[in-house]
Amino acid sequence: MFLPPRPARPNLLAGGTLDRVSAKRTDADWIAQQLNAPSARFSLIWRSQSLLAPGPSAALLPGLAHLTDSHPWAFLGLDEQAAVFAVDVSSLDDPLAALPVDNAIFADLRTSAGALPAPEASMLAHARGLLHWRARHRYCGVCGAPTRPSEAGNRVACTGCGTEHFARTDPAVIMLVTDGERALLGHARRFTNNMYSTLAGFVEPGESLEEAVVREVREEAGIAVTDVIYHSSQPWPFPASLMLGFYARALSTELRIDDDELSDARWFTRAELRDPAALGIDLPGPISIARRLIEDWMNQ
Repeated sequence: MFLPPRPARPNLLAGGTLDRVSAKRTDADWIAQQLNAPSARFSLIWRSQSLLAPGPSAALLPGLAHLTDSHPWAFLGLDEQAAVFAVDVSSLDDPLAALPVDNAIFADLRTSAGALPAPEASMLAHARGLLHWRARHRYCGVCGAPTRPSEAGNRVACTGCGTEHFARTDPAVIMLVTDGERALLGHARRFTNNMYSTLAGFVEPGESLEEAVVREVREEAGIAVTDVIYHSSQPWPFPASLMLGFYARALSTELRIDDDELSDARWFTRAELRDPAALGIDLPGPISIARRLIEDWMNQ
């Protein structure tokens, strides 16, 4: 019987503690009160990077409500009764000059999330993903007219035809294929280093998650798989995905890789993956669900 590993711990960027209180998004007076409350905290996004500052709460700063007067913003929820907002300051050439803090930086969340408390990393992922969606829905996809934000920035409505647009995320399957003693990893052509990772791909219309796993593995590696079993999920706002992790059992092991997607693919034993440097390869970054899939299998 094929028994895949169970998740050893929550994925980073997932498992947030924020209360989204979605029913309050339409209460303009309540949102205004929260926005100007001394306890309000703000996550700033500048050209896809997240603000980090010294202190006990590196990612969420107080006293920045004035930025919502001239920059796109959205209400994220309540963190222990303190309202949390996201603000996109990408239009500023020097956003740090407008901040009442020293030694703050804007950093890529992919490289900085591992150093943050898990709840803060989750909130930054939420902020980045939502504001990315807002930035790409300034115009209606139905008639082309400008949109205006509603529900405290969590929805937009067309000023022409009235169509409401809801925040979206793109489902993508990511899977570790094994033959029992070995795992299949590939080197995608888009990788800039010598990283070997799990296979992955977007779910297509009219397709179940399990069907997407089977199709992607067949297309990318020429391998037939069965026993597709769910592991865990992870929000991945780079730029706008929800990664759905699976294990699958290979029915064949002869690889026929898609040269457009992969430059190489190989089978690796657990012992080999415990010392990737000896093979001259890198594994996915520690915050990624790809790394979790690999490590949970290695430690099975």
